[in-house]
Amino acid sequence: MKIAILGTRGIPNNYGGFEQFAEYLSVNLVKLGYYVTVYCPLSHPYKSNNYKGVERKMKYCPEKTVGSAAHFIYDFICLKDAIKCNYDVIFEFGYQSASISYLFLNFRNSIVITNMDGLEWKRSKWSPLVKKLTKWFERIAVNRSTFLISDNKGIEEYFLKQYDKKSFMIPYPATLVNNIDDSILSLYNLTKNNYLLTIARLEPENNLELILDAYLSSSIDEPYVLIGNFKTKYGDFLKSKYKSSNIHFLGSIYKKEHLDSLRYNAKCYIHGHSVGGTNPALLEAMAAGAFIFAHKNIFNEDVLGKEAYFFETVEELKEMLVNLHELSLKKAIMLKSNKEKISKIFSLDTIIKQYDQLINKVNS
Repeated sequence: MKIAILGTRGIPNNYGGFEQFAEYLSVNLVKLGYYVTVYCPLSHPYKSNNYKGVERKMKYCPEKTVGSAAHFIYDFICLKDAIKCNYDVIFEFGYQSASISYLFLNFRNSIVITNMDGLEWKRSKWSPLVKKLTKWFERIAVNRSTFLISDNKGIEEYFLKQYDKKSFMIPYPATLVNNIDDSILSLYNLTKNNYLLTIARLEPENNLELILDAYLSSSIDEPYVLIGNFKTKYGDFLKSKYKSSNIHFLGSIYKKEHLDSLRYNAKCYIHGHSVGGTNPALLEAMAAGAFIFAHKNIFNEDVLGKEAYFFETVEELKEMLVNLHELSLKKAIMLKSNKEKISKIFSLDTIIKQYDQLINKVNS
């Protein structure tokens, strides 16, 4: 069967979560005998038309000339081509810039499965108009897609309640980390079990101000390390607000072995994401053996269950940080349970098998 994967910035991954999963999925579907194509923008630095057996189709994306609006054009070009090529299944990763194409292209004879990601219209960075448009895009994708994928039980329930639409619940995968290089810490002037950590996009809905305010009010001595691209307007704001504190902005780090060492060796990993579904960064923290405090919401609770401590307010997180030593007494049990979840529920083999079953089910 011929499978197409659209909606990403291409493979091999050099950007983010959807791209990393597109790489995992496409390469492993090829191993199962599928003919897989991943659509990539012409600007992608990797230029070969093949990556580990996956066909790469290069398409025009005018991001440098028209900015983020280019993705509407790029997604339209990709979907139009995929429909013409008669793929057995077309996977659209994300709906925000793709769904408008659903209104203008006829894919009645194609199977288009949209991975809906999180509740994009809830993101704090959007203006009221953009939020309204994004909610409309969501409605289009839900109503026009042949099938939907939700990556979290909370997202699945949302589509059922909001639109009376069933979806296939398949989360993202993660790989257990068995080897940690502690010497990596010295590259960042850090020592084992002597710092707090967050890895996230620097955006308001990730509750970074709540987390950092709680950290400062707790008056604990260990430094706070924040990893993420701070060369944005909100990043500038955070750096300015917390510039005289013991908070260290390390910027973006892409080497997985470095991130795994930083996660594993942190005294506590604090996850503030609140509007997405199953967040890849959270799974990677679990897989690396991080001790997790997480924002209390249906998405994080669905993933973590009882294997983390949850907060909603500055005061709640402050109290957790003040009592970090006592809470750490259950650390070993929580870490073991989280690793078992990764190996049984979120392993790459498990998720690839679910996609294989989905492809065969929708083509039966």
